[in-house]
Amino acid sequence: MRIQIITAGTMGSVAPYTGLGHRLVAEGHEVEIVTHAKFEELVTCCGLRMRPLPADPFEELIGAHTRFRHGGRSLRAVQRLAHATERAAAGLVDGIITAVDPSADLVMLSTIAAPVGRVVARYHDIPSMGVFLQPDTPTAAFSPCAMSWREPGYANRLRGRAVNVAMDALYAAACRRLHARLGLPYRSGHRLRRAREASRWPIWHGYSPSVVPRPSDWRPELRVAGYWWPHECPLWTPPALVTDFLAAGPPPVLVSLGSMMPDAPERLSAITARALRHAGLRGIVQSGWAGLSVVNDDVITVGSVPHGWLMPRMAGVVHHAGAGTTGAGLRAGVPAVPMPVLTDQPWWAARLVQLGVSPRVLPHRELTASRLADAMRRATGEPRFTERATAFAKRLAQEDGAGAVARAAAELAS
Repeated sequence: MRIQIITAGTMGSVAPYTGLGHRLVAEGHEVEIVTHAKFEELVTCCGLRMRPLPADPFEELIGAHTRFRHGGRSLRAVQRLAHATERAAAGLVDGIITAVDPSADLVMLSTIAAPVGRVVARYHDIPSMGVFLQPDTPTAAFSPCAMSWREPGYANRLRGRAVNVAMDALYAAACRRLHARLGLPYRSGHRLRRAREASRWPIWHGYSPSVVPRPSDWRPELRVAGYWWPHECPLWTPPALVTDFLAAGPPPVLVSLGSMMPDAPERLSAITARALRHAGLRGIVQSGWAGLSVVNDDVITVGSVPHGWLMPRMAGVVHHAGAGTTGAGLRAGVPAVPMPVLTDQPWWAARLVQLGVSPRVLPHRELTASRLADAMRRATGEPRFTERATAFAKRLAQEDGAGAVARAAAELAS
């Protein structure tokens, strides 16, 4: 079977699909990942084919989100954020229309790609399914992941519907462009979502039911598969800088903000250095898109290092609580200090505290060296957090999320 996986966004929005794609190849399928050209090495190193999306508006979008959350919440800032989101959605249209292979047997779509990709797949009469890293269907079980975590209650369904209405509105320009390009009657994002639900479109979610249990009020076609972990490149070897540093002392704390671009990276680097020193901990800082840099006798700064290799060697992890990084930390069995920046990150961060693997959420806008040092000391020094994290890692090791999706794909095509 010829399968295309279409995803867009940051590294965390792409890397998990390399693991899913690799499993599908192992099951005998021909797989192509459609995503931004800058991730070509990530995809092809795993032995997967790649078709690039010509546009990549997401760095601009992340920058707009960051500026909005850090003091720029004026009407003009709201308008800039809305326009950046609309441009990001519209920028996907031409790329997905061009990228979808009419001879494909199945198209798998990430959350961001789904509103456009499902229409294009139906235009070519290709079966499709959702492969989402976050839930986006309203439920009473929890609040929508674009908001802070809330306990079960019917109001969560209302919040979920409100968030979806807002998101669908941001796809308005994309929907107009999409239907015009395909010569189809215009349908709004809201109508497309309603059609998706009415057709009982299947969606598999790439996180563990141990982390977020499947809601009982979801329709049967909404499944929670378990994580599909990024596939590590067989040609990759750890840098000597890292292996030498690990061998020279006790396990350090990893500080990683991934693809986030917070304001004043120099200030954040200085806070990180002071916090590690005050906590009496060694550290490895990933520079990421923020360009963090901390170097002294007890801290090194590195570029891209696979989390599947690095995190299990840490005493704890300070991270932005993106969906993929959250899962990687749980898989590694190490306690976390979530430092959310935007979108779904506060939601995942709160969940880590509830699961007992983190002492507290430390929002980026409230960050100080003393708060970070205290959170790191508690995470690494109180045995209950490590014990809970170890137990979760053992539980996740028993799951086979990619296999569940592979079996569903075979059933859908049969």
